[in-house]
Amino acid sequence: MLQEVLERALKVAEQAEVYCVSSVETPAHFEANHLKRLETIESQGIALRIVRNGRIGFASTTNLSDLQGLVNRAVEVSSFGAESRLDLPGKMDYPEVPVYDPDAVHVTGDDLAQLGQGLIDALRAENPDVLCEGTASKTVSTTTILNSKGCSLTYTQSNFEVSLEGTVVEGTDMLFVYDTIHSGRVIRDTGSLLRSVTQQLTLGRRVAQPISGLLPVIFTPRGVSGAMLWPLTSAFNGRSVIQGTSPLTGRLGERIVDERVTLWDDPTVPYTHGSGMADDEGIPSRRLPLVQRGVAANFLYDLQTAGMAKRPSTGSATRWSLGMAPLPSASVTVMEPGNSAFEDMVKDVKKGIIVESMLGAGQSNILAGDFSGNVLMGYCVEDGKIVGRAKDTVISGNVYEVLNNLAGIGLESRWIWGRLSAPAIYCKSVSVSAKEA
Repeated sequence: MLQEVLERALKVAEQAEVYCVSSVETPAHFEANHLKRLETIESQGIALRIVRNGRIGFASTTNLSDLQGLVNRAVEVSSFGAESRLDLPGKMDYPEVPVYDPDAVHVTGDDLAQLGQGLIDALRAENPDVLCEGTASKTVSTTTILNSKGCSLTYTQSNFEVSLEGTVVEGTDMLFVYDTIHSGRVIRDTGSLLRSVTQQLTLGRRVAQPISGLLPVIFTPRGVSGAMLWPLTSAFNGRSVIQGTSPLTGRLGERIVDERVTLWDDPTVPYTHGSGMADDEGIPSRRLPLVQRGVAANFLYDLQTAGMAKRPSTGSATRWSLGMAPLPSASVTVMEPGNSAFEDMVKDVKKGIIVESMLGAGQSNILAGDFSGNVLMGYCVEDGKIVGRAKDTVISGNVYEVLNNLAGIGLESRWIWGRLSAPAIYCKSVSVSAKEA
């Protein structure tokens, strides 16, 4: 079928690429402390990208009985498409990156339902007033990339996710706690997830007095993800660099943050959501430094932006959905840990906050490195001790200013969303604004 699409496309185009994804997802959804829905969702679709008369055409479909219609739509789009600067890859050698757990075939929907219900029951055994929701899911997907230059690649990936959220209402106060774990391997041990949510409940039940000002802030790994990851990695996007909207345009080789900061894009990490033997255009995966000891080291390019920049692709093409053409993006972001224990960071704070999660942090000027949002879960610290939950609190800052004003980087890292490995980060001064009670 895919070869047929390719042959039809090459009758009307100079280059063609076929991208196919088939997946089977089994999610168990929980609401009001009990299993709400258990289902199996199967999907398959094809995306076609062509170069015709020097311009790019793109179309996608889940109707596999109308292959000619897919080709026709790509041809129509090419009339208005961007000028092609891409050169599709041929047959290549790929690294072995484990992303599929063979034990996935033995995991049933009932197994997922029992896993999720057991987690909820364990949380409520000590916190009976918590109203819980959650998900336990398994997804197995197979991806095939085929193009007119001889690239032919197929791989299968497994992904597991377990999430748990709880709500406690006391008068006019609502406490919301949440965490999730992801892995390419079968998830059987949810102890870390239970401990995280239990700790949030324990620390968050008491509401601290609001504090405001330029204060020390400790971002947990989840807090780093919510506040800093997107503003930082988006600046390395090759498209933004070419357009001149990235603050890092023309700054490769310059120090941009504290020399203790080292950041990698590493899709070769086994069993993580963004990993694989190749990117979504068939370019082999490799570990790429973005920041080395505070210095900007590389930008992220897919084939089109690489052609525009007259550089080789960095294997950073990502398709966020079947209906979207590839774009340059970080895949698996790894921030190297430092040498500060989390407990020592807390003890060092005379008056400040800990940020566990944020809401709406992406509404600011991300390309400039700005972040601003409500602290969804965070804690106030006084004289080195956590005194309660930070309520009605907003933080704002600039990721470059914050990472140039560090008091410490945590010893231990944690995986967030299966795409980020980060330690806690202790910042000397961040703008904190809290609503007075």
